[in-house]
Amino acid sequence: MLDINLLREEKGGNPDIVRKSQERRFADVSVVDQVIAIDQQWRQEQFKLENLRAEFGKVNKEVGMKKKNKENADDLIAKCKGIDTDIKAAEVVCGEVQTKRDELLKSIGNIVHDSVPVSDNEDENAIVRTNNMEAVLGPNPPEFKVCKELDAALVKKEGKFSHVDLIPMLGLADTEKGAQIAGNRGYFLMGDGVLLNQALISYGLAFLVPRGYKPIQTPFFMNKEAMSGVAQLAQFDEELYKVSGEGDDKYLIATSEQPICAWHKDTWTDPKDLPNKYVGLSTCFRKEVGSHGRDTLGIFRVHQFEKIEQFCTTSPDDNASWEMLESMIGTSEEFYRSLGIPFRTVAIVSGALNDAAAKKLDLEAYFPGSNAFRELVSCSNCTDYQARKVEARFGLTAKGKQVGQNVKQYIHMLNSTLTATERTLCCLVENYQTEGGMNVPEVLQPFMGGKKFIPFVKAAPPPAKEPKTKPAKKDAPAA
Repeated sequence: MLDINLLREEKGGNPDIVRKSQERRFADVSVVDQVIAIDQQWRQEQFKLENLRAEFGKVNKEVGMKKKNKENADDLIAKCKGIDTDIKAAEVVCGEVQTKRDELLKSIGNIVHDSVPVSDNEDENAIVRTNNMEAVLGPNPPEFKVCKELDAALVKKEGKFSHVDLIPMLGLADTEKGAQIAGNRGYFLMGDGVLLNQALISYGLAFLVPRGYKPIQTPFFMNKEAMSGVAQLAQFDEELYKVSGEGDDKYLIATSEQPICAWHKDTWTDPKDLPNKYVGLSTCFRKEVGSHGRDTLGIFRVHQFEKIEQFCTTSPDDNASWEMLESMIGTSEEFYRSLGIPFRTVAIVSGALNDAAAKKLDLEAYFPGSNAFRELVSCSNCTDYQARKVEARFGLTAKGKQVGQNVKQYIHMLNSTLTATERTLCCLVENYQTEGGMNVPEVLQPFMGGKKFIPFVKAAPPPAKEPKTKPAKKDAPAA
C-alpha cells in the first residue's frame, strides 16, 4: 500500500502524483480524493481522542493530588470515569474511520514509474531487448518498437509441431489420465518429462546460487491473515485455492513470492545487510479463473506447477531497487540464453500492471510450433508497496531522522520468475524438436545423466482438416 503522507500536502505530499499514476493505470482517480477526505475525518477524530486522553491525564493527576492530601476526590473520580467512557467511544470511531481509509488506500496502485509505456493495450508493450531474432525472422531482422509490430512479422514454420502435440509424442506427460483424476488441466509428468522438469529445477538452483542467491523452500499454504498481507483481494477469488482441515482455513500459494514476502513481516533490516537475494523453490497452485478458455490444452497453463523464483530486497535509497530490477531481468535473460531460446524482453504497459508493481518487465520466449511469443518470466519492482503492508522496515539513516521523532522507511521488494518449469518445458520441446524427437539442451544434460536425445514414442497426430465451406443459402422465393 502507499504511504498516506503522499496524500497529505501539509506533510510534504503531492496528491497530484497519485492522481497521475491512477490515470496511467486507467484506474479510478476519484478514490484519491475519497481517501483524502476520510483521512481528514480521521485526523479530526484523532485530535478529539488525544484531547480526551490529555484531559483524562490532567484530571487523574488532580485525583492523585487530592488523595495525597487526604481530600475527597469523588467528583474528580466520577469525572475520570466519564472521560474514560468517552475515550473508549472515541477509540472505536477512530478505528472505524482508519479502517475505512486504509481499505480505500489499499485499492490505489503503486506509483507508476515514468519509464513505463502508457497504454491499456498489451499489444503496445514496448520491446526493450531481443535475443536471437535471426532464428525467428531469418538473417538481418529489422528492429521493432512494440510487440504488435513484431507479432505481425511472424511467419509460421512448416513442419513444426506445438507443445500440445509434442509432449504426448515424446511421452513426457499424460494429460488424459490427469484430467480424469485431477480434473480440468490435471496431468501426470511421465518418464523423461519428470527428468526434464527436475533438470530445470536443479539447473535453476545451480544457476542462481553462485550469483549470490540464498535458497529458500517455502510452505505450500498460508493462513488467511498472512495471505491477506501479500495478495490482492481479486486474487482470493480468481487465483487462490482455499483448503480446509484441522484449525483455520488456509490458502495454497500461487508463487513462493507470497510466503517469502510474508516472512519479512514485522522485521527491521539493517542497511548494511542489504541487498538480500533469495531463490524460492516451491510448487505453486492457481485456479486460473481469469484465464477461462485460454491454453486449455497441454501443460502450458495448469493449476499446479513448480517454479524457481527470484526475490530480492534492497535499500529504498540511491536508486538501489531500480538497479536490482535490471540485474534480475538480466539474470533471467542469461538463463534463457544458456538454454538457447530466442526471446524478447518487454516493458508492460501501465494499464496491465498489478497494484503492487511500479514497473514490470516480461521475458517472452519464441515458440516456433505455435509461432508466438509467450511469457516465461515476469520481473517487477514493487518498491515499498508490499513492504509497508507487512511492516518490513528499513533501518534509520541520517536522512531518516527528524527533530523529536523517527521517520519509518521501508525496504524495497522485487520479484522475478526464473523458470515455471512446466511452461519452460513446453518452450524447450518446441525449440529443440527434430524429425525423430527432441535434443536435450546442453546445459541440462548433466542433470539428466548425460542424456542428449529423447525419441518420439507416439506418432504425430493427423493434420487438422480444413473446415468445409457450407453452400450459401438461396434467397427465399418472391411472394
